[in-house]
Amino acid sequence: KIEHVPKNRFLRIWQVMQMIGLSRTKIYDMQAKGTFPHSFQLAGRAVAWREADVLSWMNQCSCVRA
Repeated sequence: KIEHVPKNRFLRIWQVMQMIGLSRTKIYDMQAKGTFPHSFQLAGRAVAWREADVLSWMNQCSCVRA
């Protein structure tokens, strides 16, 4: 379980990629399939994810350990 106090902040794509270790393409693919939290449009082409949503996904993820 991820021991991190969720903060009420937005994460940009590069931060999400760094946090979960997946590529931009994979994140958007999973988002389209409904298996990853949806992003929010901030302004123009700028999108972000709520940190709490990403952390919740990480805690509920049925990922296989390497």
